[in-house]
Amino acid sequence: MAAATPAIAALLAAEVPHEVLQYRHDPRTEAFGEEAVEELTRVEGVDPEQVFKTLIIALPKGLGVAVLPVPAKLSLKAAAAALGASKATMADRADAERATGYVLGGISPFGQRRKLPTVVDESALHWDRVLCSAGKRGWDVAVHPQDLIRLTDAVIADIRA
Repeated sequence: MAAATPAIAALLAAEVPHEVLQYRHDPRTEAFGEEAVEELTRVEGVDPEQVFKTLIIALPKGLGVAVLPVPAKLSLKAAAAALGASKATMADRADAERATGYVLGGISPFGQRRKLPTVVDESALHWDRVLCSAGKRGWDVAVHPQDLIRLTDAVIADIRA
């Protein structure tokens, strides 16, 4: 049986223990992270700080990925520094979707079309599992933070504003 998304396929291929969690996605919303937190904390009983968002950032020499808790605000300066760049801005939506192969609101750190330099907020290490997009709006995947870091070749840094 084929995996439902490239993210799930990547987790299966790497034999990473994971749990796929689905929630009701309202197609009218653009607040994807907040929707995930609201649904997953209510249904799954997870802490909002365990639900991570995947943001694509533009660096002077290409794109990068910043993974941090949904309630947190990204420090572009800290993310750029962690990835060895002088500065960063939020990537254009079309560029982010083209590079990752996912639509906004469903961008997963796993199974991206192109492997991008990734930084994960250090707060991930406080949890036995973190949730991030499984590659489709309304789908998250719970993984151990060390598996998230290993599979994405991420660096760890404090990237909160």
